[in-house]
Amino acid sequence: MAHELLEAASQRLRDAAEAADGDARKRIYDQSDALATLAARERTPDHGRLARHMNVLAELAEETDGAAHEAVVDARSSVSEFREGVAGV
Repeated sequence: MAHELLEAASQRLRDAAEAADGDARKRIYDQSDALATLAARERTPDHGRLARHMNVLAELAEETDGAAHEAVVDARSSVSEFREGVAGV
């Protein structure tokens, strides 16, 4: 499985956090940290967990603009691509 996609999503979220401010900055950083943790695990996260992350990222995309928005959208795309390769559902 391409855990690299989760690593890439985490890094893009770190970029987004640097470009964001206020509450969005902390929420983006928290998502970045969570995805980095998932990427480091040998076990593949399930669809439900990935869907929850994608929902939060969709909310964050709506709350941000400019470079932060673009980075969040890129990260969400990477999580979506990763999720397509997860068995089940």
